[in-house]
Amino acid sequence: MRLTRLAGAALALAMTAGTGVMAAQNYGPPGPPPGYGQHGDWENVPPEFREIQRRGFHDGIEGARRDFDNHRPPNVNNRDEFRDPKFIARPDRRAYREAFRRGYQVGVQHIYGNGRDFGRRDRY
Repeated sequence: MRLTRLAGAALALAMTAGTGVMAAQNYGPPGPPPGYGQHGDWENVPPEFREIQRRGFHDGIEGARRDFDNHRPPNVNNRDEFRDPKFIARPDRRAYREAFRRGYQVGVQHIYGNGRDFGRRDRY
């Protein structure tokens, strides 16, 4: 009787351990999405952009990438370089911020997946 109980406990332990390994293989922590880190057409700056807009667009994509890498929900208003671009001359700030927002949106849609709302906190 004692041997049967011991065998049953060992079998239950073996089944539990196997299930944990399978779960870790199939449901482990999510990695970056396919194509993350690869440069492609989605990162191309619109040809009509001036130099300051090109910089803003690129910085927006990099901001989205940093938010993803740091496991932060996408929200352009949380990016310091968007809210207060101190390193941009005052006359150019509006153009920079508009291009940053557009680049951030493109980056979020590519990195986080299509359909994400990048500016609202209540959608995560």
